[in-house]
Amino acid sequence: MDLAKLPVLSLSDAPADFARAIGASFREYGFALVKDHGIDSALIDQAWDLTAQFFALSEEEKRKYFIPGIYGARGYTPFKTEIAKGAKAHDLKEFWHVGRDLPEGSPLASSMPPNVWPDSPAGFQDVFTRLYAEFDKVGATILSRIALHLGLDEGWFDPAIEDGNSVMRLLHYPPVTDAEGGAIRAGAHEDINLITLLLGAQEAGLELLTKDGRWVGVAPPEGTIVINIGDMLQRLTNHVLPSTTHRVRNPDAERAAHSRYSMPFFLHLRSDFPFKTLEQCITEENPDRYPVSITADDYLQERLREIGLKK
Repeated sequence: MDLAKLPVLSLSDAPADFARAIGASFREYGFALVKDHGIDSALIDQAWDLTAQFFALSEEEKRKYFIPGIYGARGYTPFKTEIAKGAKAHDLKEFWHVGRDLPEGSPLASSMPPNVWPDSPAGFQDVFTRLYAEFDKVGATILSRIALHLGLDEGWFDPAIEDGNSVMRLLHYPPVTDAEGGAIRAGAHEDINLITLLLGAQEAGLELLTKDGRWVGVAPPEGTIVINIGDMLQRLTNHVLPSTTHRVRNPDAERAAHSRYSMPFFLHLRSDFPFKTLEQCITEENPDRYPVSITADDYLQERLREIGLKK
């Protein structure tokens, strides 16, 4: 399997230098690898440990936190619930969602339900509340560099993501004992959100689709975060920054008995953000693909139906 030759970028570089580097990586791959992000490694280690502990609970215990009617927005989503757009088989995964805690009386509350927390393992709420805040901060910094790359003010995204509907997903791909019907751990898809920040998994499997139609592996070095463009940023930039198709393939035979864990943070806009294509991304050669404006929540609900979380 080929590996993507993604450069490793340092968030400690000067903003303009990082902006140029991530823009180049995004335009080529739709992905980037970022080190020196500042998230505490001890906190990350705690998060991995608690993730494994939670998914080791009985099915009965985990399903106590599955809440019909909120479409997987918070709490537990059982195995084989989500399906990639256009796929025939459900993904071989289960997951937990942590979202933003809104201030009391927020007008966005109707689109962002309160968090759900399990009784065990101990420390779950504290660790993942802190990790969510760290992801939120790093994501905002990276978006400020993307703004510079696009010729926008460094703070352009700040109001667009204030109280944004960002979600941290704790993912468990159980050992693969049955891949009937062509099922894989995560079918080929593009993310819905602005950008995704992904803490690397110990088990291999993440692959992206190159411009020339090849699947290549992504192997992040220890301590780096994988960043990729989501469909919301692709829409906002009129496809100047492309949302790249990716998947999680099934393990090789010698690793099939092992679980795989990963932890993406899906950075979202405010639910009431109105999409309007950035003027600098519209040219004669690249006319506006999205002349009709919709809100970020309208777009999200449409996509949730496509992936089977909302009926």
